[in-house]
Amino acid sequence: MSTVTLAGTTTLTRLALRRDRLMIPLWALVTGGLVASGAGSLESLYGTAAERARAAASMTANSSMRALYGPVFDDSLGGLVAWRFGTFAAVLAAVASLIVVVRHTREEEETGRQEMLSAGAVGRRAPLTAALLAALVVNAAVALIVTAGLAGQGAAGALALGLAIGGTGMVFATTAALAAQLTESARLAKGLTGAAVGLAFVLRAAGDSGTAGGTSQDGVLGGGSSVLTWLSPIGWAENVRAFAGERWWVLLLIAAAVLLQTAAAYALTGRRDVGAGFLATRPGPPEGGLATAGALAWRLQRGTLLGWSLGFLLGGLAFGGMVEGAADIVGDNEKARQIFERMGGQSALTDAFLATMVSLFGMVAALFAVGSALRPHGEETSGRAEPLLANALGRIRWAAGHLLIAFGGSALILALSGIGLALSYGRDAGPILGASLAQLPAVWTLAGLAVLLWGAAPKAATAAWGAAGLCLALGWIGPALDLPQAALNLSPFGHLPKLPGPEMTWTPVLALTALAAALVTAGLAGLRRRDMIS
Repeated sequence: MSTVTLAGTTTLTRLALRRDRLMIPLWALVTGGLVASGAGSLESLYGTAAERARAAASMTANSSMRALYGPVFDDSLGGLVAWRFGTFAAVLAAVASLIVVVRHTREEEETGRQEMLSAGAVGRRAPLTAALLAALVVNAAVALIVTAGLAGQGAAGALALGLAIGGTGMVFATTAALAAQLTESARLAKGLTGAAVGLAFVLRAAGDSGTAGGTSQDGVLGGGSSVLTWLSPIGWAENVRAFAGERWWVLLLIAAAVLLQTAAAYALTGRRDVGAGFLATRPGPPEGGLATAGALAWRLQRGTLLGWSLGFLLGGLAFGGMVEGAADIVGDNEKARQIFERMGGQSALTDAFLATMVSLFGMVAALFAVGSALRPHGEETSGRAEPLLANALGRIRWAAGHLLIAFGGSALILALSGIGLALSYGRDAGPILGASLAQLPAVWTLAGLAVLLWGAAPKAATAAWGAAGLCLALGWIGPALDLPQAALNLSPFGHLPKLPGPEMTWTPVLALTALAAALVTAGLAGLRRRDMIS
C-alpha cells in the first residue's frame, strides 16, 4: 500500500479522536471498569474457595446460565470475573467499535463531509485507516484497564482477558469497516454490523447451552466447547480461558479475522466512488405511495421495529426458562440473594428474578426508544428533511410520525417480552405483562430527553445515548457493585415499583409519565423556534 493512499491519516485520526474525546474515554472506562471492579463485588459474594467452587459448579450445570454468560472454566476469583463479565464486556467493546468506525467512514460520506476533505491532500484509504485507529484506541484502552485492574488476580490471566475483550472489539470494528464499503447508508452499515454482533452472541449462547457441564479430561471445569461456539468471535474470546490455563493461540484466530477483514475493506474502498456502495440502494416506485408524514416514518422505521420486536419476544422466551432455576442459581448465598432482591425488589426470590429480567428488558428498550426518537435528527442532518418541510408539512406533524413509533414501538416490544416471559415460564401472563408495561414511564423519560436535546440543542442530541447507557450500567451492575441507592436513583428505572410481587405504586409511574410529556413538549417547542440544520 503506497504512502499516497494514506496521506492525511495522522490528521484525520487526530480529528476523529477530538470529535470523540468524550465518548471514547467514557466508553473505555465503563467497559474496562465493569470488568476491573468485578473482582471486589464477586469476592464479597463468594469469600471462600468452597463458596466459589459451589457457585461455579452450579452455574456450569445450569444450561440457561451457560447460554447467558458461558461456562465457568475456573473457580478462582479471576475465573469467576472472566465468566461473569467477559462476554458482556466483549459485546460492549463490539458496539463501541462499530459506532466509532461507521461514524468516521460511512457517516462522513453520507453527510458530504468526506467529499470536502477528499478535495485536499487526503489519500483514498486515509479515512478508513483513521477510523480503525480510533477504534484501536478504544479497545487498547479497555484492554489496558482490564489488565491493570485484574493484575492482582494473576498477570497472565488479566492480560489474556484484556486482549480477548479488546480483540473482539477490533474484530467487529473491521466488520463495520467492511459493511461501510458495501452499503450506502450509515444506518444500514450499523444495522448489518449490529446483526453480526447479535448473531455471534446467539451462536455462542446456543453452543454453550448445549454443552454439558462438568470437568473435562484436561481438568477444565467448564468442559469443552461446541462447534457453534467456535463459529462466534465472542466464543473465541471466551475460549481464551483467562485464569484457567490461558489458550494464547486463540488470540491468533482473532488477529487473523482482523487482518482478513481489514484487507477486504481496503480492497473494496479502492474500487468505489466516495459516497457509493457495492450494495446499491433499491430505487422506489416512479410514483410515491406515501400520503402522510406518519406513513413515511413507518416506512423508514418498520424494519428496525420488526427486528426489535422479534428479539424481545425471543429474549422473553429464553429468560422465562431460567425462572424455575433462580433459587438453584442463588442457592443459600445470602449476598447473592440480596443482589437479586435489590435489582428486583424485596418479594419472593422467583418474583425478584422476574422483576430483574423485566427491568433489564426495560433498560434495553430505552435504547430502541432513544434511537427511534433521534431518527428525525438523522433525517435533518442528512438533508432529507428540508425538501419535505419546504412543502405544506409542518415540523410538528413531521416529527410526530417518528415519535409515535418511538413511544408506541417501545410499548409493543416490552409487551412482547412480557408475553415471551409468561409463555416460557408457564405463568398467568397478566402480572408479568403488567410488570413489563410498568417500565414504560422510565423508557419514555429517556426518549423524551432525546426529543428535548434534538429539538432545543441539536448539537448535543447524541448525549441522549450517553444517558441511556448510564441507566443501563447503573441498573445492570450497580446492585452488584453495592452502589448507594442515591446513585441508583439517578436512573428513572430506580424509581419504578419492582413488579411482579409487591403492590403497584402509581405515584412514581405518573410522575415519570408527566416528566416524559414535559420533555417532549419542550423539545417540540424548541424545534419550532430554531433553524433547521442544513
